[in-house]
This record gives sequence, C-alpha cells and structure tokens, in this order.
Amino acid sequence: MTKTTTNLELAREIEAKLKVDITRGEHQLNKKNEAPTLGEVWTKYWPWAETNKKSARCDLWSYRKHLAPRFETKRLDQITTFTVDSMIMAMKKDGYAPATIRHQTILLSRLYTLADRWGLYGGQNPCKRAKRVQVNNQVTERLDEEQLARLMDVLESWPCRASACLVKFLLFTGIRKGEEFKLIWKDIDMQQKLMKLRDPKGGRDVSLPLSDKALAVLKEVPRVEDSLYVFPGKDGQQREWFYHPWARIRKMAGLPNDFRLHGLRHAFASAMVCNGVDLFIVSRLLTHKDISTTQRYAHLSDQSLRDALKVSDRCQTPQDSNVVPLRKVAQ
Repeated sequence: MTKTTTNLELAREIEAKLKVDITRGEHQLNKKNEAPTLGEVWTKYWPWAETNKKSARCDLWSYRKHLAPRFETKRLDQITTFTVDSMIMAMKKDGYAPATIRHQTILLSRLYTLADRWGLYGGQNPCKRAKRVQVNNQVTERLDEEQLARLMDVLESWPCRASACLVKFLLFTGIRKGEEFKLIWKDIDMQQKLMKLRDPKGGRDVSLPLSDKALAVLKEVPRVEDSLYVFPGKDGQQREWFYHPWARIRKMAGLPNDFRLHGLRHAFASAMVCNGVDLFIVSRLLTHKDISTTQRYAHLSDQSLRDALKVSDRCQTPQDSNVVPLRKVAQ
C-alpha cells in the first residue's frame, strides 16, 4: 500500500499508522491460521457423533474422563506423539485395561481425522505414530463354581439394590452393558417373558426370552419415578458408566482384578455351552451377527464332550472286583 504527501511530518504519521495497521492485520491473519483446540473440535464432533454413532455416549464418557483433562485446551498442533505415548503409559500405570486405553487413542485419532475432513486442521495426526496398544479380543472370561457362589452371596447382601440387580441381570441374560443401560420398561413384557433390545450392536432390533431368574431381578429392581429406564443413571437419565460400583462388588467377591463387567456376558455363554447348549442357540441369545463370533466358546463344548467320555468310561468299567472278564469265561 502507498500514499503520497508533501508534508514530512504528516508522512511520518501516516507511515506509523500504516505500520500499526499492517501489524494488526498480520496478527489477525496469524490468529485465523491458528490450529483449533481439541475442545473446539469436540464441540463440533459431539452433535455429529450423537447422530452417526451408536457408541456416542461411550465417546462422551471417554472424552470427559481421559482426553479433556489432558488435552482440551491444547491446540491440535501442540499435541504430539510423545504426549499421546505419555497418556498411554500413565493409563497403563493406573491399571486401565488395554481395550480402554486403545479406545482413547482411537477417539483422539478420529477427532483429528474429522478436523481434517471439515477443514478445521490439516496438520499431522500424532496418533498415527503413537505406540499401538495390543488388545486380545478373544479373551473368554469364566466364573468357576466357587467364584460364582461368592459373587451371588455378595449381590444378595449388597446395600445398593439397584447396583446388585444390574449385575445379576447381566449375568442372567448375557446382554451387553450398553444394551442394558438403554433398556426401558416399555421394552419389557413380563407376561410373555420377553425383552426387546433396540439398535443392538448386532444390527436390527431383536426380542429375546427372559429366564425366571431374570424376571425375578426385574421384579426386585427399584423403580425410579418418572424414569423410562430399567437401570437408570443420575437423575433418572440413561446410565453412562458402572465402573466404580462394579470395582467394589468385584473386590468384595474376591474376583480377579482384571475380571470385567463384560466378563459376565462370557460367563453366561460359557455356562450354557458347558451344559450342552448348541452354539447356534448361544449365538442367537448373544445377538451375534455371525456365528463365527460364537466359535470362541467351541473349545468349552469340546471339553464337555471329553467330560462325557469320562462318564462313559466309568460306566463301562466293572465296579465289582469279583467280576470275571469275559475272555477268561470263554477259555
């Protein structure tokens, strides 16, 4: 920009003013080009997630619990691979399960990906070079008879009946905790002994039968006035987590520290397979989209067959020592 004047003093004033204007303009330009903070990206992500993701509430809990305290006020270009690795190490030290840790890196990476897609930030995604967290998705947790007995004893005397009923219902139905949290009274048919799971992980809505024990839990669970939910959370709204109550129940029952709430679903399936229920039926009850997912329990069925052969061996072995073998009689 140029201006012409014949007055030296006026020219100097104009020059000074132009410098101020240029400096202000450069400042505004730099400010406009600053990367957004993670919190700013989250405010745009959350409405999108509510519409497009079944696990949106899980993302909300993860963001509030783990990502926001560490990164919410940081700009995206200030979050580095080192800081992501530091989060992973800190969570491992605090005893979080690999699956929980991995979910944080996946969510953080998704925020970077969408920020790029939406034109908010085009820089590097630090999660792509962060340490990968190995998760064994084929873990099949079981409860032996002694562990199950201890757990049931604790639940029968647990002071918070709502928490005890929540755990028992998972154990007696094998549904996912997210499906249980979404369950509303309208979806329970006590007369027909049925429950409807809306929008489960497997896909379409599905109706499942309820056992007598599951029905007994529903009759026992405390009702929350004006709440639609069977197992509501704060203020009667949909529950988002159950981490701390389960940790206390698990400790009181003497279960392993790494036995997850999701392990009750495995315990439900394992008990059926060990007692001879066909894998196809188990798959239907677990709402698996593909029966190959249920194959993780196949080895339990094989064990049941081996146990049956042991019974057969005992039945075929003479118990009376005076019985004479047939080959000697033939001689």
